[in-house]
Amino acid sequence: MPFSYHSHSGQFCPDHAKDTLEDVIQTAISKNMQVLALTEHMPRGEQDRYPGEVRSRFVVNSTLESLTELHDRFVGEAERLREKYHGQIEILVGFEGEWIRNESFQLMQDRLKKHRMDMFVGSVHHVHTIPIDYDKATYVEARNKSGGADEGVFRDYFDAQLDMLKAMKPPIVGHFDLIRLFSDDANRHWKDSGGAIWEKIIRNLRYIAEYGGLLELNSSALRKGMTEPYPKVEICRAFIEMHGRFVLSDDSHGVQQVALNYPRMLSAIREAGIREICFLKRTGKTGLDPRFPGVQVIDAPVTSLEGHKVFEP
Repeated sequence: MPFSYHSHSGQFCPDHAKDTLEDVIQTAISKNMQVLALTEHMPRGEQDRYPGEVRSRFVVNSTLESLTELHDRFVGEAERLREKYHGQIEILVGFEGEWIRNESFQLMQDRLKKHRMDMFVGSVHHVHTIPIDYDKATYVEARNKSGGADEGVFRDYFDAQLDMLKAMKPPIVGHFDLIRLFSDDANRHWKDSGGAIWEKIIRNLRYIAEYGGLLELNSSALRKGMTEPYPKVEICRAFIEMHGRFVLSDDSHGVQQVALNYPRMLSAIREAGIREICFLKRTGKTGLDPRFPGVQVIDAPVTSLEGHKVFEP
């Protein structure tokens, strides 16, 4: 039963995605995916704009107000498409939460109050309010703020992630070790990065497991040239020991990336020893998170993924 709980479209993700929301849904249907979560980025303050948003033809002046209006339009369109494609695919409507500064929490709360969401993905894309996955130059800027070495920005990233986890308690934790993308060795073994960093990783994983969060297995690392998805296998194994649970995502930014590299994802899942994968479904019954009534987390054996065409090499 293929699914993804993290996706974007060029229609509502200015600067770094392609294609319309409906194009993405139609592509997922063509691949016989059963569940697709639509999770465009939540609005951010003007001081936290990405470089491309300043130039975007979708967002005039890229203010907090215009980004909020854009996200409101996304929710309306997502709900319309959910009804249009009912019976062909299960569509969840949510957002990707941003943790940049303390004000981020209120912006997230505003989304949850204004719209009835099904879920959201909690992510950290910034350290010291500087993007760490936009390009190498901004990563280096953030790294310099942390003392100039990868190890310094790693420590600060996982500390910021813990702040996000405590404030938001996201039902899904996005690309857990995203910070390695532009580091000097994106394929590094985390256990080799120093005991202090591994301790922070374990600390964060334990917190996720304790509140019942789901760790996202995110295939986007593979299309960006890394040898393992987010998070690395060693992190997955540590989370398994805590009885942690996982969901699967492609983090697609257009139709070409829907279910991309899922065969390699299945290999990583097997290597990590993951035996069950979770999926979220709108059942109308009480779920684990009272913020999202009617959405349940259901466990399925990893073997249920096998034999589907998106997982075939």
